[in-house]
Amino acid sequence: MLDWQGIVRQRLSGLALDPAEKDEVHAELAAHLEESYAVFCKQGLGKEESARRTMEQASDWQDLQRRIIAAKERGHLMKKRVQQLWIPGFLTFILSTVFLMTLQKLGFRPRIIGDGPNTILFYVPWLVSLPFVGALGAYFSSRARASRATVLLASVFPVLALTAAVLLMFPIDMVVERVIGNHVDFSIVATDLLKEGIGWLLVPGAALLAGGVLAHLFFSRRPSSQHMAIGSETTHA
Repeated sequence: MLDWQGIVRQRLSGLALDPAEKDEVHAELAAHLEESYAVFCKQGLGKEESARRTMEQASDWQDLQRRIIAAKERGHLMKKRVQQLWIPGFLTFILSTVFLMTLQKLGFRPRIIGDGPNTILFYVPWLVSLPFVGALGAYFSSRARASRATVLLASVFPVLALTAAVLLMFPIDMVVERVIGNHVDFSIVATDLLKEGIGWLLVPGAALLAGGVLAHLFFSRRPSSQHMAIGSETTHA
């Protein structure tokens, strides 16, 4: 019986992966080769011919090694992006949205600033909560060892999502205009969005960003547990 795992380990000896990932790749590839070998044997081929045809399936081991490393790196990049941006970002988005909806259901009225067409609405309790929400998103992003830019993006994610929704209104209006045939005055739409943007985008974005910046500065200055452990070992030594 051929030692397929031994063959795979020998041919992929230069695989630059963590030991656990390397063992997983070796096991999966060895299982695939062993299965192919068994299929050839069942077809009536001799052991040597079955082994030869099986090995031909992975003739270029260097290319296979490069493709495995590239696939693992893409997987790691996607996993880091989810942990560093998407999870903290959606957390801030959900918390800010749920709290705003709760205030509205409880009967809180927005504070009105300005008069006539220049009126701007502010939900003061909601705005007060946003620095804490932004700080929470920055905290989870920092815990995932994200860069400064990613941490700040996670903290202001609700505003980014709302801005994207606002910008999507323009192509949607164009599609609607072509479908129903009615003209849409984009200057009026843009003016309304700009006016609402102060209360729903700029000020909330500044509040979220302030919390994110403060949280990032605080957690970036705190020594990590790994550094503290290394320092402790050095002291005892």
